[in-house]
Amino acid sequence: MSSVLYDVPGPKARRVSLVGSIVGIILIAGLLAWAISILAQQGIFQAQRWAVFGIPDVWALIGSGILATLSAAAVAAVIAFPLGLLLCLLRISEVAWIRVPTRIVLEFLRGMPVVLMMFFVLLVFATNPFIAVVAGLVLYNSAVFAEIIRAGIQSLPKGQREAGLTVGLTSFQSRLIIELPQAIRRMMPSLVAQLVVLLKDTSLGYIVSYEELLRKVQLMADVLGFQYLFPVFFVAAAIYITINFSVSRLAIWIERRGSTKAAGGVAKAEPANVEAAAK
Repeated sequence: MSSVLYDVPGPKARRVSLVGSIVGIILIAGLLAWAISILAQQGIFQAQRWAVFGIPDVWALIGSGILATLSAAAVAAVIAFPLGLLLCLLRISEVAWIRVPTRIVLEFLRGMPVVLMMFFVLLVFATNPFIAVVAGLVLYNSAVFAEIIRAGIQSLPKGQREAGLTVGLTSFQSRLIIELPQAIRRMMPSLVAQLVVLLKDTSLGYIVSYEELLRKVQLMADVLGFQYLFPVFFVAAAIYITINFSVSRLAIWIERRGSTKAAGGVAKAEPANVEAAAK
């Protein structure tokens, strides 16, 4: 069988791919071994450097940092996604005086660094760091969500919209009832990837003195000393990876569950009915 995009590789191509994979694995393993040896020479793996995690106060600080990170990410996501939906609908409006200004606003928000938005909200509106972090994340990610959903709508067959208009739906109803659900389901991987980006961008909050996980880790490293810098940041990185991986797996589960329900809801025509329709 041949693929739509390329032919099935032959024996020679498979051998070249296998050799390249083996060489790549060997190089990666060599780099990891070299890095581990360098760290071992610096005493990173000495037991006393990791004994700090036996102190309850250390885990209390890490726990408060995780809670602050998840709180900012959750609030920002809950606000940014519906706002992105609204901006998407305005962006694809058939009315020019609505569509054009919305496009300018989206391009501006997407082009602005998240840190500058956080600083702007903090300094201009004199808010607390939590509101500044959430506002910066909402402004940027709502614009990205809007563009992702718009791309999903534009990727749908034109017949979807025409069918909705044919049965008497208005343009807005067709967008809301027919196109948006399909676009969100189609663009779910990109939406999940952006949620992971949103979660990671909470680490920028330390610049505006928001005490999320990275800020707590920095404070611990300053208090405990330079010798504990690597263990503390290593644990923080492992926590970030675990959280992001959990979010990705949850989204994949939701996507598969939605696909299964959609497939199960398709009606199957009985052979007798098909024969009767043919007659």
